[in-house]
Amino acid sequence: MKAWIAFWNILLKDMKTYYLKPPNISWGIIFPLAWTGMFFIRSGSEFDSSTIISLIPGVVAVSILFGTTSLLAVTVTFEKKNRSFERLLLAPISLELLMLSKTVGAILFGVVNAFIPVIIASFFADLSGLSWPIFFVTVLLIAVSSTFLGLFIAVAVSEVFEAQTFSNFFRFPMLFLCGLFFPITQLPFFIRPLSYILPLTYGVDLLHWNVRRNHHLYTGLSLLMLILFCIILFSVSIRNIKHKWIA
Repeated sequence: MKAWIAFWNILLKDMKTYYLKPPNISWGIIFPLAWTGMFFIRSGSEFDSSTIISLIPGVVAVSILFGTTSLLAVTVTFEKKNRSFERLLLAPISLELLMLSKTVGAILFGVVNAFIPVIIASFFADLSGLSWPIFFVTVLLIAVSSTFLGLFIAVAVSEVFEAQTFSNFFRFPMLFLCGLFFPITQLPFFIRPLSYILPLTYGVDLLHWNVRRNHHLYTGLSLLMLILFCIILFSVSIRNIKHKWIA
């Protein structure tokens, strides 16, 4: 019971201190709108239902990826630098549960970010064709894998600016290699293997199947790979914390 009380209090503290600040809330709303607006301006596409629906996978994936990795890289790195993380280690809670409490806030932030463009799109397009249970599971798994990627990055550096720079090293190549802007089959043959070692590839494929019924991987395989990436990233992060921060 004490462990779960500590878990809840750490989560509430992070939500109040970091995630529920007005700049973060406004950023979560403005970012999807700006990304969508840039697409329409650049392509000159008509503002119709089919175009809006086709934008959903990209806007959702980008919103989750940038929202979760940006905030978690800042919060964990900042607390480690200011030694407040060391005080958390004194809580009656295991290291695994402690890091889950530090990441659940970012996961929730990513899920909320994902549904903001969906809610806005629902006013202009018919979204009844979406399989909502699978869509929610996909969004959740993308948020979890992206958050654990942010944790992996935060553990590997010591400064906040290093975390942001290191995050971009993963994020921007991921946008072009995961099938977000064009199919993976159109990539050069020698680059395609890189796409399949990125967790976002499988999340984007599930989103494309759900929204447009257009995908190239098996649905079960994509779900399994996302779960596997979540386990690997979290396990490696815990191992690095034990070796770098506690040892």
